[in-house]
Amino acid sequence: MTISIGALASLLAAIAFLILVLFTIPLLISTNKTMKKLNSTVETVNKSVDLMTQQANVLMDETQDLLAKTNVLLGDVNEKVAELDPVVKAAADLGESVSDINDSSRRVASRISGLGATNASFGVVSSLASRLFARRKRRKGQE
Repeated sequence: MTISIGALASLLAAIAFLILVLFTIPLLISTNKTMKKLNSTVETVNKSVDLMTQQANVLMDETQDLLAKTNVLLGDVNEKVAELDPVVKAAADLGESVSDINDSSRRVASRISGLGATNASFGVVSSLASRLFARRKRRKGQE
């Protein structure tokens, strides 16, 4: 049984190919396991992303509802403030009127300080009454 050099070369090539395949099989098995784990990880990530997307959508809806309610509340507050403006102006006018009356009564009291108590009180009352009537006439003329 003699083997020719061509057959020997073919036999050596077949043995080398067999060794290559034998060493490649564990690599392919390891790669397959890695790909399965990677596939599982990608599925988990996709599920997590889907869940986060759903939660973000719910949060966005709630935020829009909250903004709508806030806008309604702000509109209501603006209406209430607009209704309070005349009250604040009236209070300011009243304070100004009281201040004017105080100033007038001080001036009248200082003018008549030399007179008797009866004449002084009569002068204060008459001065205040005349000022109040004058103010009332001016307001009626403005309205």
